[in-house]
Amino acid sequence: MTINLKNRSILTVADLTTEEVKYLLNLSQDLKKAKKSGKETSEYKKSNKNIAVIMQKTSTRTRSAFEVAAMNLGIGTTYISGSDSQMGIKESMEDTAKVMGRFYDGIAFRGFKHQDVEILAKNAGVPVWNALTDKWHPTQMFADYLTVLENFKTTKVKFVFFGDAKNNMGNSLVVMSAHMGAHFVGCAPKTYWPSDEVIKKANEIAKKTGAKIEFTEDPMIASKDADVLYTDIWVSMGEPDEVWKKRIHDLKPYQINKKLMNNAKKTAIFMHCLPSYHDLNTDIAKEISKKFGLKEFEVTDEVFRSNQSKVFDEAENRMHTIKAIIAATI
Repeated sequence: MTINLKNRSILTVADLTTEEVKYLLNLSQDLKKAKKSGKETSEYKKSNKNIAVIMQKTSTRTRSAFEVAAMNLGIGTTYISGSDSQMGIKESMEDTAKVMGRFYDGIAFRGFKHQDVEILAKNAGVPVWNALTDKWHPTQMFADYLTVLENFKTTKVKFVFFGDAKNNMGNSLVVMSAHMGAHFVGCAPKTYWPSDEVIKKANEIAKKTGAKIEFTEDPMIASKDADVLYTDIWVSMGEPDEVWKKRIHDLKPYQINKKLMNNAKKTAIFMHCLPSYHDLNTDIAKEISKKFGLKEFEVTDEVFRSNQSKVFDEAENRMHTIKAIIAATI
């Protein structure tokens, strides 16, 4: 089957077929090997192309990944922060999209409302890539499963996500895991499980791929014989203290620690999309610690710094997989 993603926007992994997901993952592998070996070819080079990297929400890894990936492909980039743009303030998202589509050959958007990236994609006339919204984080998924593939030579693993399974990461991971034929387990209080709509979509895909989708409130059941233990931060800047207090209270039992890692397979790995509050070396972690008395949060420092931790391989893979997405769609 020939896969053609030219001029396609990528807003969620739910919008892609399993064949398209696998194609992008395979292309990511090829581009990474070429980069590492110094044998990058002109096959995917894009002359006279430019992309906009719009970040209403700041990011270190995502911005760097898009800019380096584009540079490697011979593509120019313009970085636009939330404070640099009038979109949604003095100019509608629709009008902004129509203008940006005249200037650029692709648009990466990292923001708050998923509706905004949908409006961009509908009106820009060029590929739009969701670099994170409140509901979905598709570009992270390819980095995650490239990391899984590198460690296990297969994606058919027991993949356990601990924490807020109804956030953008939880939504994206359950659907991506379904595409990958994995045994996905979401481990969280029931109030933090994804919507019925998201679970239904994941199960529809799973029927075709042989994946298994489960949810549990018990960390020991979830981690038993797991291949991958994955988590995300519990809180974000700008949220009121009462939100922090409730989320920390609810999710504290789901911290990934040595006990859970020891309950998993001996070959198990730890993954995290970053940033992580595994110690007190950030201002946010210090603030949380001062208010709530914790020194470690969603993962212990011991696990984060262990040989089982693949978080920096995973972070590097953001660039290689984003390069594949850009190359395939422009």
